[in-house]
Amino acid sequence: MHQRVATFRRKRPEEVAIMAAAGVILGDCLDHVAGCVRDGVTTGQLNVEAEGFIRNHGCTPSFLGYNGFPSSICISVNDEAVHGMPGPRVIRDGDLVSLDCGLILDGWQSDSGMSLVCGGDADEESARLLEVTRRALEAGLDAARVGNHIGDIGAAVQGVVHPAGFSLLDGHGGHGIGRAMHEPPHVPNTGIRGQGNEIRPGLVLAIEPIVNAGTSRYRLHADGWTVSTADGRRSCYFEHTV
Repeated sequence: MHQRVATFRRKRPEEVAIMAAAGVILGDCLDHVAGCVRDGVTTGQLNVEAEGFIRNHGCTPSFLGYNGFPSSICISVNDEAVHGMPGPRVIRDGDLVSLDCGLILDGWQSDSGMSLVCGGDADEESARLLEVTRRALEAGLDAARVGNHIGDIGAAVQGVVHPAGFSLLDGHGGHGIGRAMHEPPHVPNTGIRGQGNEIRPGLVLAIEPIVNAGTSRYRLHADGWTVSTADGRRSCYFEHTV
């Protein structure tokens, strides 16, 4: 049986152009924040850098106030997979740091993210996580072609991750994006080729592999946002809007 297909409105070329411009600013923002990651910096200080950059470029932080989220960027460290809430946590050399950020330009959203190791000296497992997650994102982006289906994206992502001996975070994946941060369709990180929505011109997607060194299971922190791996092993994340 084929899965049920969601409906959504494809974007006009002029709308895609604004979203692309938003993506350029967001990419520069992530580069700026990544450059601020150093031994001794707090995740709260990185949040200040992200919000300042976004506002200084004429945009609005997407995440601030989204369903009550209190910050402009998600910063997840080591076993934290996604939605890490910035605060007093101090980052140390060797920490695996994931940055997830979004902004709004002229009413249109962009969402992107990346991971890096503080100090650049990654242990063997973290280096492999970074390499595999980057390749998984590239595979997902390559599968996001007109005439393919959403299932092709998930199949491409898992086709990189699972043979490497890693897992994908349960229940999490990418999404459509436009005037709202999250729009149909959901873009799972696992899938079957040829199934799901057909990819047509004007569809805008945030593709988001979240790769764990160990189990795919997770636990939710008391803050109601931060998601960590259930076994305490590290997680890595990359995201791109296309």
